[in-house]
Amino acid sequence: MKVLVVDDSAFMRKFIGDIIQSDSEMELVGTARNGEDALRKIAIYKPDVITLDVEMPGLNGLDTLKRIMEQTPLPVIMVSSLTQRGSKITIEALAAGAIDFITKPSLVKGESAEEIRRLLPLKIKAAAGARLGAYKNPVCFEEKLKKTGPSGRLARKIVAIGASTGGPRALEEVLKGFPADLPAAVLITQHMPAGFTDSLSKRLDRICPLKVAEAANGESILESKAYVAPGGFHLLVAKDGTTLLSSSAPVNYVRPSADLMMETAAEVFGPSVVGVVLTGMGRDGAEGMARIKEKGGKTVVQDPNTAVIPSMPQAVIKKGSADMIVSLERVAAVVTGLLK
Repeated sequence: MKVLVVDDSAFMRKFIGDIIQSDSEMELVGTARNGEDALRKIAIYKPDVITLDVEMPGLNGLDTLKRIMEQTPLPVIMVSSLTQRGSKITIEALAAGAIDFITKPSLVKGESAEEIRRLLPLKIKAAAGARLGAYKNPVCFEEKLKKTGPSGRLARKIVAIGASTGGPRALEEVLKGFPADLPAAVLITQHMPAGFTDSLSKRLDRICPLKVAEAANGESILESKAYVAPGGFHLLVAKDGTTLLSSSAPVNYVRPSADLMMETAAEVFGPSVVGVVLTGMGRDGAEGMARIKEKGGKTVVQDPNTAVIPSMPQAVIKKGSADMIVSLERVAAVVTGLLK
C-alpha cells in the first residue's frame, strides 16, 4: 500500500512517515512539501493513498485536492490544524472528495500522539479500499438562504442517523432530500473530533432545507430541526425528551456514539423512531439499530455497495437489524415515507 505524504512541515512529514514505515502493510513512497510538488510526485510514484496538509503556502490543500480529483482521483486523508479556519476547510475538503482527516495537535501531544499512531494506519487502509465513485451528485459549495425555520412544535417522531468515514457527503445527500417541514426531529452522530462538528453543522445548515445546528445540552427536540452531536460528546435523549450531552467513556473507541444515541432515542420515543446507518468504518450503530427494532421502530441502512466505506452498514445487516437496504440517493425519500 503506497502512501505519499504532503505537508509543508518537515516535522509532520517525518512524524507521519514514521507511522507509515512502522507498518509492514504500508510503504512510504515519497514526501512533498507543497501542492505543486505533490502533483508532480503523484505522477512519479503513483501512490495508493495520499495524506494532504490542509494549509500550505502556494497551492493549498483544498485546491490541491480538487486538482487531484480532476486529474487522477485518489483516496486522500486531510491533515488539519485544530482551528476554525482549518476545520472549515477540512469540511469543504471532505465534501470535495477527501475520504477522512486527522488533526495536527493530536499528532504532537503525549497520549494523543499514541492514539493517532493507532488510528492513522486504520484510516489509511480504509481509504485504500474506499469507493471514490460513491457519490453521483456534484458537491455544492453555494450558500442559500433559509426560507423556513423549525415549526416550534415538540417532536413526536425521531430520525436517528449514524455515520463515520465518508459521512459528511452522505449526510449532505440525505438532508438535502428532506423537506423543510419534515414531521420529525433529526439526531445525527457523525464521528468527528471537537471543533469540526460545528463547521459541519454550519455547512449542512447552509445547503439543506432543514435547520441544522450542533446540539446543546438540555434542548427541547423540535420538529423540522437537525441536531448534530458535538465532537467529544455523546448525544443522548433524556427521559424528559430533551437533549443530553455526555462525556462518558467512548463506546467501541468512538465518542460520540451512534449506538448510545439510538438506544436512548428508542427508550424515550419507542416505535416513533426511524434509525439510519450510513457509510463508515467500524460497527457503531449496529446495537442501536437493534434496539430501535426491539422497540417497534423502523431501520434503514445505506446499501454497502453505495457506501464509501461499507463496514457500518454491513454490521447492521449482519446483525439482522436492517428493515430496508437502499441506495444513498433513496434514503431521504424512504425515511420521509416511513414518517408518514
